[in-house]
Amino acid sequence: MSDAAANRAELDAARLLLARMGISPADLLDAAVARPVSPTFAEYVPVVAAAVTAGTRRAYGSYWKRVVEHWGTRRLDEPTPSEIEQLAEYVKTHVVARRNARGGRSAAEHLIAALRCLYKRAVADGFIAASDNPALKVAKPRRLPSTRRAVADARLAEINEVAGSTGDDPALDTLLLRLHTETACRRGGALALRPADLDPEQCLILLREKGDSMRWQPVSPTLMRYLQRHAEERGATETGPLLRYRNGQPLTYRRYDHLWVRIGEHLPWVYVQQISIHWLRHTTLTWVERNFGYAIARAYAGHSEGGGDAGTTATYVRATLQEIAAALAALTNEPHPLS
Repeated sequence: MSDAAANRAELDAARLLLARMGISPADLLDAAVARPVSPTFAEYVPVVAAAVTAGTRRAYGSYWKRVVEHWGTRRLDEPTPSEIEQLAEYVKTHVVARRNARGGRSAAEHLIAALRCLYKRAVADGFIAASDNPALKVAKPRRLPSTRRAVADARLAEINEVAGSTGDDPALDTLLLRLHTETACRRGGALALRPADLDPEQCLILLREKGDSMRWQPVSPTLMRYLQRHAEERGATETGPLLRYRNGQPLTYRRYDHLWVRIGEHLPWVYVQQISIHWLRHTTLTWVERNFGYAIARAYAGHSEGGGDAGTTATYVRATLQEIAAALAALTNEPHPLS
């Protein structure tokens, strides 16, 4: 018997069995999935926001707010992929104009990612089927290469000079810059640091960063002393945030914003290039890679040895403008200001 004939025989047998049980194929389709009525976006966004991590809320919160503004009264199962594309285009064209804006591509990408996060929860909660997830049917805009690169030694010295000689708390700002320069940590890792995370004997600090990752990072004895002194002088509790303002209040992300705005007011090139604390991560990892190799740089960055993180390190160790300028100077036999 051929495969086709065998399949027909099995179908006939199944139909006969269903007929004897008084069940039609339509009855099976109707009873396939009994899903609850989908909530509206205004009802469901707070549920998802309460379930995700603080980092996810920071990344997607403004985009969920935009979704609620446009679709607040609509149910999750109503928008189509085409409507999501239309909303992404709207967000792209109405993005707040900034010096480092790139045509709104990032805003569109983040909106789609925020909706994918929302719908992933909706699938898990049983409000829609995975195959009906409209956000997965919309492609994200291709991400453009980052403009961040390592900062030259002389420029880094200028940054530290301004941070240490201006502002209302130079001691705090210089400690921040040294912490990020030595460890290549992210902002979240610095803000999450506690006195309990210091191991003075081995000069190690415990960094807790995105994705709930944790890693012990070596620091210099000098930085360890500064961190201990800062915690003691500013009343940091053993399990509370270590970095604090003079009044004892824990630092927030706003300190970074104010710091770089101030530095940019004194150093125009910082403002023009939109330098931020993350550039120091690029600076340190580039130096480590050039002097100690890619494997050490990957570990220094806290990138996992498996999965896609290994390739992520390459983002941080690209050729610097100074290295490119040096190559140009050698090619043309003419000196360049950056070489």
